[in-house]
Amino acid sequence: MRISQLEGRRVALWGWGREGRAAHDAIRARLPALPLTLFCGTGEADDAAALGDGQLRIVTTIDADALSAFEIVVKSPGISPNKPEALAAAARGTRFIGGTALWFAEHAGADGVAAHTLCVTGTKGKSTTTSLLAHLLRAAGHRTALAGNIGLPLLEVLEPRPAPEYWAIELSSYQTGDVAASGARPDVAVVLNLFPEHLDWHGSQARYVEDKLALVTRAHPRVAVLNATDPQLATLSLPHSEIHWFNTPRGWHLRGDDLYRGEHRVMDTTSVPVPGRHNRSNLCAVLTALEALGIDGAGVAAAARNFRPLPNRLQTLGERDGYTYVNDSISTTPHASLAALECFAGKPIALLVGGHDRGLEWEGFAARMEHDAPRVIVTMGANGPRIHALLAPLAAAGRFVLLAAESLPDAMAQARAHLSAPGVILLSPGAPSYGPYRDYVARGRHFAELAGFDPALISAIPGIGIA
Repeated sequence: MRISQLEGRRVALWGWGREGRAAHDAIRARLPALPLTLFCGTGEADDAAALGDGQLRIVTTIDADALSAFEIVVKSPGISPNKPEALAAAARGTRFIGGTALWFAEHAGADGVAAHTLCVTGTKGKSTTTSLLAHLLRAAGHRTALAGNIGLPLLEVLEPRPAPEYWAIELSSYQTGDVAASGARPDVAVVLNLFPEHLDWHGSQARYVEDKLALVTRAHPRVAVLNATDPQLATLSLPHSEIHWFNTPRGWHLRGDDLYRGEHRVMDTTSVPVPGRHNRSNLCAVLTALEALGIDGAGVAAAARNFRPLPNRLQTLGERDGYTYVNDSISTTPHASLAALECFAGKPIALLVGGHDRGLEWEGFAARMEHDAPRVIVTMGANGPRIHALLAPLAAAGRFVLLAAESLPDAMAQARAHLSAPGVILLSPGAPSYGPYRDYVARGRHFAELAGFDPALISAIPGIGIA
């Protein structure tokens, strides 16, 4: 659905974060007289009212009856369409879409393809992969936009002048269905991996996988770039798309730390400034996507050595009093915490885990702690007691020191008290930040501040926007 097709319809916005404001501004720029209703929290109402938009009605009571009064509700990504009030309104005919759907509909060509769009999704590594994709496109001489879930809503860059040659777009599982609903086909869609996540939003693991894969199963990209080592991706059949595989001996893959294209060794990846072999492996996804565009991957691969890593993603802040502080605040799954531990294997580590409880299973994490545990584990947050209970038998057997904390400051204090310097204090919570913090960025900034670093210096995302 294009923005112009909202004319004459009953339209509401749901959510007033950055995505909600971007949707408002984009619709208002095209349809200045369209009456809009905003559903938001009481704490956001004053900010919305300050716009002085005489055609904007603000409502803070949100239920099925209120939502069902509208034909179209443009909702922010974090609001689940599986909420009871949303499901009830949808059953009465209300259509829920996101800003991502509006953007893609505006960029669809005559053949339905949103030209030069490269979309990246996956449970782990999608932000770094999307940023690395933009970095290498720019290194190849192409003006490129880095936008989407990474921190710049697509509707904030609806029609930039001059337009970029390529769009490197990160999509969360909240947004992949919007691409499919837009009627536009991505040029290239990359799916990195699939692990359990966001079960509270999607409702089940099966629905999460279905929603995530909508980018390739329902949006029908021209090219789908898939990870050959992921069991759920390896069995996919996509009759509407060309499939280009990575992490396969016939394509881009790693042998140890060496990058190969088929049988041809291209470079040693240890100098690529991304943490962990799993992130370096995603360089293979980037190069596969570039080749799908006709760009020489081998010719541009070395430019990855000049990449600037992203904040809050296995970000080494520095050293204080013999402790190296690592900020992995974006870690929201047990798999991410395990990957973080692998990056610092062989070093004394105090791991801080726990946060908002989305119901993810931690049994697999606990099983790994039988052999690959750090010296100290500190649990915290709403799911901290559940994680603690799983780990307690192993701690009692002397595998590691297990502690429980009431807050992040308490967790850091206990970590320092029970881990002798030198050592690594690693925040990789494996859970969202909801509750004590607005988002993972705020949690990472607090961690940096508590460790004695200026949070303003570690928060900027390099390369975001158009360059």
